[in-house]
Amino acid sequence: MKKISYILLSLLLCISCEEVVHVDIPEGKPRLVIDASFEIYKHETPVTVDPTVKLTLSAPFFDSTIPAVSDATVFVTDINNNITYPFAESTEAGIFLPTTSFTPVIDTEYELTVIYKEETYTAIAKRIPAPKIDTIVQGDKILLDGDETEVIITFTDIPDQDDFYLFDFDMNLFLASEDRFYQGETFSFSYFYEDMEEDKDVTIKILGVNKQYYNYMNLVIDQSDADGGPFGTPPVLLRGNIINNTTADNYPLGYFSISETDRVPFTIKK
Repeated sequence: MKKISYILLSLLLCISCEEVVHVDIPEGKPRLVIDASFEIYKHETPVTVDPTVKLTLSAPFFDSTIPAVSDATVFVTDINNNITYPFAESTEAGIFLPTTSFTPVIDTEYELTVIYKEETYTAIAKRIPAPKIDTIVQGDKILLDGDETEVIITFTDIPDQDDFYLFDFDMNLFLASEDRFYQGETFSFSYFYEDMEEDKDVTIKILGVNKQYYNYMNLVIDQSDADGGPFGTPPVLLRGNIINNTTADNYPLGYFSISETDRVPFTIKK
């Protein structure tokens, strides 16, 4: 395929700006936070899955302590085949894992159910494909401050369909991307880390996501940018795709997604 290369600053990149994602919650009634972003490492042998469900409660804006939720019932249902996969809390508080082998398959809907304090929360997701990362190399370009470190990521877009991706650059650094301008092409772009320490090891990932999750993550990234530090305006509550079937107004925070994922360990040199 023809290879096309762009720098992050290009308007055609169609990737959101670099931001650290730390979503703080304003004061008010604590809400259940459900982090259920499943990752399927399809390109590894053997194929492995990270099907972690993390349950916490939202904390006041200035509170650094995030309470874990343990007294909950969690399971995932294969809607197409009416199979239920129960989850149990691991040795880490608030972390729930399946009690049997569970690998989501393509073209199947899965429903996450969380029961907490006699209220039932649900969301539906499907496995979304993602390509391999072809290469990652360190570049020598900088941006404004001169303290940035460039990495150049190359991957080949899945052809003949509209794709949405989430790039995870470790340390809560994300970029959301759609393939509008590189449909079916081999594509390279630059990402810039700031103030990196010497010989820093990171894991860079590409996750396949649907349009709804792509839009959600762009809002998360934008909100993180608008936070403004400890004296900034408290962020609004970002609702994901999980609903409260018992009390609609007591909606949870967080998201349920199932992503094919490719991950590459990389050492950043100064």
